Parts: sequence; structure tokens; C-alpha cells
Amino acid sequence: MRKYIGLKLFKSLRRQVVERHSLRTLFFECTLRCNLNCRHCGSDCRTDSEVGDMPLEDFLNVLDNEITPNVDPARVLIIFSGGEVLVRRDLEEAGREVMRRGYKWGMVTNGMALTESRLNALIEAGLSSVSVSFDGFPEIHNHIRQNPLSYDRALAALKLIAKSGIAYDAITCVTPELVPRLEEWKQLLIAEGIRSWRIFSIFPAGRAGRDDTLHLNEEQFRTVMEFIRRTRREGGIKLNYACEGFLGGYESEVRDHFYMCAAGVNVASIRVNGDISGCTSVRANFTQGNIYRDKFWDVWQNRFEKFRNREWTKCDECKDCKVWEFCEGGGMHLRDVNFRLMYCHYNMLK
Repeated sequence: MRKYIGLKLFKSLRRQVVERHSLRTLFFECTLRCNLNCRHCGSDCRTDSEVGDMPLEDFLNVLDNEITPNVDPARVLIIFSGGEVLVRRDLEEAGREVMRRGYKWGMVTNGMALTESRLNALIEAGLSSVSVSFDGFPEIHNHIRQNPLSYDRALAALKLIAKSGIAYDAITCVTPELVPRLEEWKQLLIAEGIRSWRIFSIFPAGRAGRDDTLHLNEEQFRTVMEFIRRTRREGGIKLNYACEGFLGGYESEVRDHFYMCAAGVNVASIRVNGDISGCTSVRANFTQGNIYRDKFWDVWQNRFEKFRNREWTKCDECKDCKVWEFCEGGGMHLRDVNFRLMYCHYNMLK
């Protein structure tokens, strides 16, 4: 009953957040190039991406003329994402320019190219947070990432970052292979000095949409939820499940907050080709504009209808769902090019 009351209160709070739609996180998808070829990549990135990197000056132009005049930079986090951000040689310059304008910034990386000297240079350029993909034991991680060096490089990167004192987390995309070894994997992370951890489950988009061996079944998914709940109660490592979907009875027990898809509400992205959207995981059919033909702030203030009013999701399996008022049709990134739901977390737990 307490949880139900909490969900009702959060529903009311969410309405206020949507009405204000204050920008708090901005993803800059600065490249689609990558030094790996991961089996589950939702962006289908590759070393020889046909889409060129966005010039830094184009992003800064939007920041200076459209965003900074309308926000308090100290309250907006800019996250550099890709592809693999470390393939950009001007990343330090980008960080310095963002910091000079009063913004904090972070990045998401696979760790392959993160040396101690590169990390120090990035911290000097204002880097304040890092998320590193780390998907399991060597045979699991290297198989997913399709590179025999990827496990060692990711672990080395995490150990460097953990010692640096900046905020970080290890991100694990849990596959069926890892589920029975989660306890063992947790102990390895703790032994290596990693204290912040986030778990995702892989959904059927990009390359993962063509590989059923990466997807959890209902029993495995529930096992993961039980593991996260138990681990959080133990307190040996800070662990959260991703902000991916409504989890029914596990709400508030496997992450620090009730479920809410913040894409287009207080999270926006500028894609490598200039497209304006929610977060970078959302399909291209939800693009709201483009910086090369639209004013970013006008798009942010006056579009994003599908993100902020989710009544359109009351169809198909969501039409008569008893928890729709709390879920509102799931994460925007879980909708395919035809707006249909690809993956329902709540159904996985029934």
C-alpha cells in the first residue's frame, strides 16, 4: 500500500516535471565512429561510419546561441556519446569549451583507448563523470564486444577512473550467459575497487534485434531483479537498474527512484547529423527537428508532443494495461519505427 501511494504521488509530480520540461541533461552524439563492433550495438556503429563527426563549432554555436541564454549552465549536464567518444582527437578541446561556458560534462566509453595520460588530460579539461561498458567475465565481454583486448582495456580504464576521484559507474548489459554468475561478477567488481555499478538488459534494436541469444527470458529477468534488490540491501556496492521501464513490485527497490522516461522531458540530444531528439537511444522516427534548419530552443519548448503526452501509447498490449498510469507505455527508446513497443519490462515480471 505504501508503494502504491508513493507511485500515485510520483505520478502527480511527473505531471509537473513534464509541464516545466526543464532541460537538465543534453547528449552530444559527437561521432558514430567506433573502435569496436559490438554484437548488441543499438546504433550499429562501425570504424568506417558513413556519417562524419559533427564539427565542434556547430555544437558550440547551438550551445551559445540557443541553449545557454535559456538555462543555468550549472544545472545542465552535457554528456558526450557515440559511437566511441575517445576516437575524437578534439575531445579535450570540446570539454574545455563546455567547461568554459559553465557546464559540467561527462562521457560514455568502452574504455579501449583510455590511457592514464588521456584520462588526466580529460579531467584537466573538466571531465566530471564517466560511464564504462563492462559486460562480464573475459569470455563473455570479449565475445559481445568482438575484440580479445576489450575486457582488459575496460577493466584498466575503470581502475584508473576509480582512483581519480571523479564520478563513474560500470555499465553491465546482462546476457543469459552472465545471469547465473552475477554474484561472482559482483565480487570481482568489489575486489577490483569498483564501487558504482549499473545494469541494463538488452532490448531488440540495432544488431541486438538480429541476435536472440542476447535476450533474457522471463525467469532470467526476474533473477536479475532479485539479485539487484538483494545487492542493494547488502550495501557492498552501489547498484542500480537502468531507467528503462516500469518494474511493478520492484519499483523503488532496484533503483533510486520510481520509473519515468525522461527523454524529451528533461533530457535532449543533438545527434551527429544535427537531429534533435530525446536521448540518443530513441529511434530516428521520433526526431523533433534538426539544428541545421531549426532553432534548438524553439524545438525544445514547442515540440516533443509524443514524448510529453503519452496518451498515444494506449494501444496494442498497452491499451488495457492496469499499470499504464505509472508506465505510460514504456521508454521511448523501446518503440520501433512503427511506434510499437518492442519490449515490456512489466510483462517480463508477471
